[in-house]
Amino acid sequence: MERDIYQKLEAWKTSHRRKPLILNGARQVGKTFALKHFGKKSYEKVAYLNFEKDEKLAAYFKGTLDPKELIKTLSIHTEMAIEPENTLIIFDEIQECPQALNSLKYFCEEAGDYHIAGAGSLLGVKIARSKGFPVGKVNFLHLYPLTFFEFLSATQQGTLRKLLEEYSSYEPLPVPLHEKLIQLLKLYLFVGGMPEVVAEYAKHANLDMVREIQLEILSAYEKDFAKHAPPHEIMKITTVWKQVHRQLAKENKKFIFSAIRQSARGRDYEDAIEWLIGAGLIHKSFWAETPKFPLSAYADSQTFKIFLVDVGLLGAQSHLSSHAVIEGNLLFTEFKGALTENFIAQELVATQNHGLYYWASAGEAEIDFLLETDHQICPLEVKAGENSKKKSLLVYNEKYSPSTLNRATLMNLKQGGNIYNYPLYMISRLHLIEGFKA
Repeated sequence: MERDIYQKLEAWKTSHRRKPLILNGARQVGKTFALKHFGKKSYEKVAYLNFEKDEKLAAYFKGTLDPKELIKTLSIHTEMAIEPENTLIIFDEIQECPQALNSLKYFCEEAGDYHIAGAGSLLGVKIARSKGFPVGKVNFLHLYPLTFFEFLSATQQGTLRKLLEEYSSYEPLPVPLHEKLIQLLKLYLFVGGMPEVVAEYAKHANLDMVREIQLEILSAYEKDFAKHAPPHEIMKITTVWKQVHRQLAKENKKFIFSAIRQSARGRDYEDAIEWLIGAGLIHKSFWAETPKFPLSAYADSQTFKIFLVDVGLLGAQSHLSSHAVIEGNLLFTEFKGALTENFIAQELVATQNHGLYYWASAGEAEIDFLLETDHQICPLEVKAGENSKKKSLLVYNEKYSPSTLNRATLMNLKQGGNIYNYPLYMISRLHLIEGFKA
């Protein structure tokens, strides 16, 4: 299954500023597969070392962190001559060995001709809590579930993907193509982007089997909580995790702690939420009081929404029936549009490389996402259907007068004055289309 990550990995390999690489991301998004596939494709040899499965490995890093000595030892362990430039060294589940993580500093400073890539499902958690992490001595890449465009490639719809990627005008797409893409997007909202799930769907197109695998992944995540989280936080992490779909099903999708229990307070769950963020399992979208640069300076850290890492897992967590895929546009409007908004958040995080923010004004109006570009803050309203009402955008326009008002809906490409409509399936192309005056 070809992923967009391979282009980034190739760019890392050939960069003159290359440092040891950290590939981060939630469990089961395909980090190990991606690194092994990249190594097989781009190197003569791959030295694969898994610190979770092979506990003996950690002992090699206790005596010394000298790169030359480590290379000698690891060559003996792998029964392979590990050579600079032509061998990819993979440190998998590297968070299980803090000394191995720290050794990356010395590989950067003293042995930069060796190509090392570390990966781990809970690296984000480990890095947040580690005082000895080699800051500035590693390159980072984050791997997310498959985007909608990657889903198209994986399901033999590469021609449609190419069309969308090359589309730069604001002319509506031909109606048959638009309708086909809406149907494919409905499938994506159910299937999501977890590689094992997408591979199963691509092979058998069996939605019942898709759901079974999704539930297995959800179960595996909860086992991770019990195994890896601080004991006093396990219940809180599990509670927050199981609350996400309930909170997104509200009209106001802001995360309300009193919905967990009446006496619950934000500070009681701060560490639990940060653990889930570090594990790559949720995304946080902050309320920005005023849409000014930088949005992070105007964001309220106590007012936010939480989205799941994968829209397919959100549907599984919500026990959404597979019948929704064939029942008109029900999938887009179920749970007050929760799946649609989660999809947009997921796409923006994976393709736009910036934080998530939204704006609301005292019950008067709400803009689902604020996009921070080089030139301005652009409002994006998300509609889980073909509803042409745009009250929130007009309220925002009256207050802040942006050059464009942007909407993502089930409608085709459309422009009226300074209001630009993008079909939901083109959200990752939003900043590249001619009409987007960012």
